[in-house]
Amino acid sequence: MHADVGDQIVVETAALDRRRRLGVITEVIGVGDEEHYRVRWEDGHESLFYPGGDARILQQRS
Repeated sequence: MHADVGDQIVVETAALDRRRRLGVITEVIGVGDEEHYRVRWEDGHESLFYPGGDARILQQRS
């Protein structure tokens, strides 16, 4: 998975009582298989995020 600053990240959930998470990538850290992100989530908090199989990238449109 590769993303750029400004792309959105969506984390789906299998739990029926939880909704998916949406955030904006503010920093890309590492390269290749080591790539992870600093994300500002829709609720305003920021965290480091290591994507798993439940995440997908929505690339920023130019």
